[in-house]
Amino acid sequence: MSEQDRYGIRPGEVAVKGPVVSDASLQFIGRIRTPFQTRADCPRQGDMEAGPVCTLEIAEKWRLALVGLEKFGFGDVLYWLDQSRRDLVHQRPGHSNAPVGTFAIRSPVRPNPIGLSRVAIVELREDAVLVRGLDCLDKTPLLDIKPNRCVHAPS
Repeated sequence: MSEQDRYGIRPGEVAVKGPVVSDASLQFIGRIRTPFQTRADCPRQGDMEAGPVCTLEIAEKWRLALVGLEKFGFGDVLYWLDQSRRDLVHQRPGHSNAPVGTFAIRSPVRPNPIGLSRVAIVELREDAVLVRGLDCLDKTPLLDIKPNRCVHAPS
């Protein structure tokens, strides 16, 4: 049975062949371009107002998924912190003398290094989204973009 048969597809929807799912599987939808070349270059958290404009480069097969995003001024970007360690459960943040558990901080060092940033959408292009508010390295793999459905762009 195909995925379309199993999950159904509604009129107007477009599907592309995805990965075979076993336990857990992620598919990168593009790459993030930022001015940050090293972890030391990255801000502690992104700045949606004054941070640099960064580009979410969208892989060709996922570009149609951008339609309608222009209605939103803000969104969440999820990304794979591909250069992060995955083995620390207790860490000492640079701004603190006391160690804490990994799940109590926003460090990129995590068992599943998924990053999340709330961003301001600056411009929507056919193949990319320009945003402010990221805090990841240049060429970071992009996992997903989700609009903030509570905050619409000004009319």
